[in-house]
Amino acid sequence: MYLRYVALGDSQTEGVGDGDDARGLRGWADRLAELTARSSPGLRYANLAVRGRLAGQVRAEQLGPALALEPDLATVVAGVNDLLRPRFDADEVAGHLEAMFAALTARGARVATLTFPDLTRMIPAARPVAPRISALNDRIRQAARAHGVALVETGRHPVAADARLWSRDRLHAAPLGHARIAAAFAETLGLPGSDDAWTRPLPPPAVRPPGGLRAAGAEVAWAAGFLGPWLGRRLRGRSSGDGRTAKRPELLPVTSA
Repeated sequence: MYLRYVALGDSQTEGVGDGDDARGLRGWADRLAELTARSSPGLRYANLAVRGRLAGQVRAEQLGPALALEPDLATVVAGVNDLLRPRFDADEVAGHLEAMFAALTARGARVATLTFPDLTRMIPAARPVAPRISALNDRIRQAARAHGVALVETGRHPVAADARLWSRDRLHAAPLGHARIAAAFAETLGLPGSDDAWTRPLPPPAVRPPGGLRAAGAEVAWAAGFLGPWLGRRLRGRSSGDGRTAKRPELLPVTSA
């Protein structure tokens, strides 16, 4: 039974792709809090994640507030934003994650994290980052073993590459993807009623994916709508998280969606 759950991370943990800024974001961490509350009545939950944050920024900005909340359950997910930067050091990024694992487990929290799926299966143009993903995942596994952190291996299941689990930007999970991530954490944590259904493939799509010229047109549209603006922010030294703060900085009771 858990009393205080705190989520640390970036846009995925914030819930980008599941809802919107006008209506509010839900996301896998909110969904996990709801699943946890089923067997932990009175659970309170805080979400400190902010989109665009690098792993070092998550450590610098969120670890202290998280420790102050004295969680008995914490999730730490960060590193994708680092993967996409020109300069990347897997040991440095994983070092920030391991420092958070160490600090939280030393305070008695049950900590969980995940490894990342191969982004190149959703974004062919991202093939150069494939070795980075593999290297970071290996270091996350090592750090998780060293500190007794529960590890969700999302990328080891083919369903992770199903486009229906991903939002239009291909970087953030869609609502169905966030639901699967929450279910994966629930199973890994051994929550009552959880199982491995999140690993199973979706039914065949009702409409065949586009091919040929339509597929090429979709790639052009994606690049114009998402890759271009992302590169523009990088060139200007801007981040999608500039000026943003955590959506749920205090421990609050968990309510059903």
